[in-house]
Amino acid sequence: MSDRTGRLALANLWVAILAFGVASAMALMQALSRAALDLPWRSAKMYYLSVTAHGTLMALVFTTFFIMAFGYVVAERTLGRAVPHRALAWAGYWIALAGTLATVAAILSGKATVLYTFYPPLKAHPAFYIGATLLVVGSWIWGFVIIRSYLAWKREHAGQPAPLALHGMLATVIVWLIATVGVAAEMLFLLIPWSLGLTKTVDPELARMLFWYFGHPLVYFWLLPAYVVWYAVLPKVAGGKLFSDPLARLVFILFIVLSTPVGFHHQFMDPGIPASWKLFHAVLTFGILFPSFVTAFTVTASLEVAGRAKGATGLVDWLKKLPWGDPLVASVLLSMLLFAVGGVGGAINAAYGMNAVVHNTAWIQGHFHLTVGSATALTFMGTAYWLLPRLTGRELELGLLAKVQPYLWFIGMVLFSISNHITGLMGMPRRIYDASYGGSAVAHAWRGLTDVSAVGGLFLFTSAAFFMLVMLGTGLAGKKSAPQPIEWAEPLEPVSPRAGLLDRYGLWTVVAVVLVLIAYAVPLWQHLQMQRFGSPGFTPF
Repeated sequence: MSDRTGRLALANLWVAILAFGVASAMALMQALSRAALDLPWRSAKMYYLSVTAHGTLMALVFTTFFIMAFGYVVAERTLGRAVPHRALAWAGYWIALAGTLATVAAILSGKATVLYTFYPPLKAHPAFYIGATLLVVGSWIWGFVIIRSYLAWKREHAGQPAPLALHGMLATVIVWLIATVGVAAEMLFLLIPWSLGLTKTVDPELARMLFWYFGHPLVYFWLLPAYVVWYAVLPKVAGGKLFSDPLARLVFILFIVLSTPVGFHHQFMDPGIPASWKLFHAVLTFGILFPSFVTAFTVTASLEVAGRAKGATGLVDWLKKLPWGDPLVASVLLSMLLFAVGGVGGAINAAYGMNAVVHNTAWIQGHFHLTVGSATALTFMGTAYWLLPRLTGRELELGLLAKVQPYLWFIGMVLFSISNHITGLMGMPRRIYDASYGGSAVAHAWRGLTDVSAVGGLFLFTSAAFFMLVMLGTGLAGKKSAPQPIEWAEPLEPVSPRAGLLDRYGLWTVVAVVLVLIAYAVPLWQHLQMQRFGSPGFTPF
């Protein structure tokens, strides 16, 4: 990999790693606070500050910078050419970093305790909204550079399909560019003018509609690069081959089409949105489960190919042949197991009747941590073990910690998420500072499970600390070694030399935009025609 692109990827990767470390510390504060431990710094103000910082840093900063780092690596190594517009790419990095620092400063100063979803009428300092917008602008520049990389390659390879890993990253970029239209509109037309005092009130319902236009496809922005690892890296590291290249391509295209028009399933309990539109979004939500089912089949089949290549002959003994001691393999396999449980929970959230039972309960945070906290974060950590030595030319330090870390994360996530799922079914709300409700008899029933959740938080924090130690040890003191190659999984069957229907990105983008217009244009227009009453801002602390 060229030194200049390597430095660009490393710069993005280190921001992601540091953001992960700070977010993990905030998560520990939340877990101990929820267990009602008598700690000297414990207060409602500190709890909700940490909730905001953890959610923002983990779900927006860690993921975005990691995906940008990985995207640059994929673009250069799959296409065999230097990433173009490097000056512009660096400008995007600095814009995103400046936005991140502004957002984090607003949160840590106590002037932006609006939680990860920043629902109005909770009101933050303008620096929070402007900083988050700059982070998105920086990511748009990254997306432009990735697309330009592909177009430059395509001119020299007319009629050929893009390499699979890049195919997945292009799908990621397209999903992101469509999805961020919603949050950009929310920021530019509602929240930034409101926070600056240019408007006195804000429409909370319109803000929520625009947020969830963005908020659910954000999940797939996290997930698609993880799927790139599952399809294009894992089979190679596990010692096998990809079971089916066409199935993998189909999965990424389905995400382009179906990711965005599903946001109303987050607003089943909101007034002002007709039930018919909620039903339409619910149906599309169930549709997007299909590509994940295909992924489960294809990746599992690829792993079976690896196990049988190593001599397995029985029904399931190929599982024992997989390199469970490899940090990347262990991270991905364990993340897949957790994500399977999270997927079942997602289907429950998308069903109107069952959603009414779990809405705004601890169930939601349990589900959320099985998606971004497992399928995404654990896969990204495993990928970092594989990627950092290849970018730095240094051997992975503290290898034992790297091998143990994914298993600690798995144990911690099982304890944390399962206990939250159960307490959610018992009626425990999410995002509450005092789980005892001042000694309520009802709340007493879930006290033991909140302690289990706190124990899970300790496992997760220990795992995160191990990850940070390995990353810092490798980056600062790892032994210099010959650069390790970045290799991609080969499919069982040769890839067609001619691009097919699944490689027509412009066509599928148009289909996606049309579906978005069908799903959102009418309900947004209807909402804007209603008599609306804005709300002034509120700051709880």
